[in-house]
Amino acid sequence: MGTSGTLADALDAGPVLLDGGLSNQLEAQGCDLSDALWSARLLADAPEQIEAAHLAYLRAGARVLITASYQATFEGFGRYGLDRAGTEALLARSVELARGAADAARRADPGRETWVAASVGPYGAMLADGSEYRGRYGLSVRELEHFHRPRVAALAAAGPDALALETVPDLEEAEALVRVAEETGVPYWLSYSVAGGRTRAGQPLEEAFAVAAGRDSVLAVGVNCCDPEEAQGAVEQAVAVTGRPAVVYPNSGEGWDAGARGWTGRGTFDPGRVRAWTRAGARLVGGCCRVGPDLITELDGRLGSQVPPPGLSPGLSSGPSRSSPRPGAG
Repeated sequence: MGTSGTLADALDAGPVLLDGGLSNQLEAQGCDLSDALWSARLLADAPEQIEAAHLAYLRAGARVLITASYQATFEGFGRYGLDRAGTEALLARSVELARGAADAARRADPGRETWVAASVGPYGAMLADGSEYRGRYGLSVRELEHFHRPRVAALAAAGPDALALETVPDLEEAEALVRVAEETGVPYWLSYSVAGGRTRAGQPLEEAFAVAAGRDSVLAVGVNCCDPEEAQGAVEQAVAVTGRPAVVYPNSGEGWDAGARGWTGRGTFDPGRVRAWTRAGARLVGGCCRVGPDLITELDGRLGSQVPPPGLSPGLSSGPSRSSPRPGAG
């Protein structure tokens, strides 16, 4: 563990700030993320850039760092000639880099508590064809378990404080991810990518969030990589269905033009909304695509004076105490 207190303990005390989009910070540092491995390629080619990006978010006020493993899979690295041992080493490195940044921040500020969450992206992220925003891959829950189990086990073995099961497009993949995560004993959160009040695959959110209800190791349930307008309703539903804290880290609100391969429109991410999110039960709050350190600093300022509203915290249980030219998590 990265600190004397667990992340579950911190969530019981009040909201905790996540980082923002790792990919956009890496691009701001001059990194090219245009190939199929996306930010995961830098685990091998430029690990110092990843650690620098983590440090940028810690300086902005983040207390939880999400690793650069969203698109890191045995199958994806295998296409580039990396064997199983090499992939396991890079998955472990993703945790080590975040931990190194957190340790550096703690040396500068000994009273600072920070945690590391190992990113576990959906099956579609490995395909690198946008199907992570559609789901419905034609695979069974058992087949999805088989895909996710080795890398979840490798990430868990590296010693993160939590697993971030993120940008999940449908409840069938969520079922597979939750089963695999429960096997590790590592606390985790489950976070869907949503549109129109449903999963990307079109399922009602009540059914999707119910996948995590009653699970032993779940810390929080919610949404990420979505329009900020989707956040409030999703947080309310997640808390109502599961009785657990919510996690919420939406995108900037800009749109992605796949044909032009660029972002369009105006960002609508408003840090002022965080008060409503936390009143509804959000305890892990941050940003995803195109939400950079400046916005995380604004969120930090908004969260600094907040405490759990009377009557809310006792109803929530946080479980056991123990980046890019295209959209995606991290």
